[in-house]
Formats: sequence, C-alpha cells, structure tokens
Amino acid sequence: MSAPRAAPIFAPGENCSPAWGAAPAAYDAGDTHLQILGKPVMERWETPYMHSLAAAASSRGGRVLEVGFGMAIAASRIQEAPIEEHWVIECNDGVFQRLQDWAPRQPHKVIPLKGLWEEVAPTLPDGHFDGILYDTYPLSEDTWHTHQFNFIKVGMCGPPTQETLCLHPWPLTNVVPQEHAFRLLKPGGILTYCNLTSWGELMKTKYSDITTMFEETQVPTLLEAGFRRENIHTEVMELIPPADCRYYAFPQMITPVVTRH
Repeated sequence: MSAPRAAPIFAPGENCSPAWGAAPAAYDAGDTHLQILGKPVMERWETPYMHSLAAAASSRGGRVLEVGFGMAIAASRIQEAPIEEHWVIECNDGVFQRLQDWAPRQPHKVIPLKGLWEEVAPTLPDGHFDGILYDTYPLSEDTWHTHQFNFIKVGMCGPPTQETLCLHPWPLTNVVPQEHAFRLLKPGGILTYCNLTSWGELMKTKYSDITTMFEETQVPTLLEAGFRRENIHTEVMELIPPADCRYYAFPQMITPVVTRH
C-alpha cells in the first residue's frame, strides 16, 4: 500500500498575510528549521542551494539586495563575497530581530529594511543594485506559485521615468509600470530568485525535468519584465532533500542567473 499523500502547504483560500508579520518565528533548538504559523519556511539542508543563489547575487560585487532573511544562510554567504553594501528586506518581526542582531557582526555594511517587499521595494531608487536575491515565503494559497512574479514583473508605482515611458506607454498620469527587479538593477546587474514551495509542488505534480519547468513557468514572466532571452541562464545542482521535508522532494535544484542588459 502506498503512503498517503501529504497535505498541501496551503488550504484552498488560505491567507496568512494579515498575521505573518507579528507571528512568532519558530527556530528550532538546533537552528535547522524555521516555521512561521506552522509553515515550513526554511530548513538547513538547503544550504548548498542557498549558497548558489548567494554566489549569483554577489557575483558583481557592489551593492546587493536580499529579499527575505530567513535563517541567514544566503546572507552569510553574501557577506563572504567582495561586496560593498548588503540591503535586506524582511517583514516578520522575529526574523527581523535576528537580522538586526546579525548585522553588526558582519564584515560588510548591512542595511536592514523592515516591511513587506511590496511596501519597501517601491521606495528604493532605480539602478541601485548590482545583484538581487529574492527568496520570500508565499503568504497565501492565491500567491503560492506567483509571488515572485509580483516582484519581477510589472507593478504600478512611482513617477514616470524616461525608460519606463519608452518601454510602456501608460495612460495614467501619475502611475507607470515598474518592473521592480529590472528597475532596481544596474545595467549588467544580476537577478536570482527561487520559490521552492511552488517549484517543489510543480516537480511533484506536473514536471519531471526541472529545466523544462523553469522554461515553461518562469521564463515568460522574465521576458515580460524586460529581460532578454539571451541573458536568462540557469544552473542545476544535485541535492537530495530529507524524506520529511514537506515542501521539496525533487533531487535537483535550479539557480536562475538573469542579467539586466
């Protein structure tokens, strides 16, 4: 008899967003697991993959933006790179406290930014970052598979710039489309990101090849955001999750390396 299928990460219509910021950040005693509202936010086995994302985001040096702090796995590796500044957006109170405790001990300047990225990203200046690493947890069943796109693709904010007006003629007077990732990067800057909670489900239910999954579910939005196809690359690594991991079971992980022209 086969084992019963694990319950999905989100129930239909579930929305954790209103409670997420103040909910306790439950780091276990061994600092190997982080849960918030019972959701498996991050686990220590991800370390080689988090280091791959960190290496991509910090490969240009300079100023790096990290969206989501978690267990500081990627953040600690970014600090090992020859960067100048490390900006970190984090919305959960307990995780942000850990970020504030961690920041003064780092070799490179850390700028903690409190809030949801939807609140913080529109306040950041154009062309400010040499690298971006986006790795936040989905906060609702509705955004389970798409929350990364809301950061990458067009959002409505800010005054018009010459570039955005040329790219997207917009009928509203004071609102223009802003592709956050594309807008925030310097030319030549690198975007990397993941949504393991989504990709784990897709590899369990719809795909057997992780590169095909990425090509079909991620690349179209990257193109819509203004990135060129020749500047979208991926790196695949072998990494076997523990059997009790609730959100990822596929024995490979994929690192996007997306360059702004």
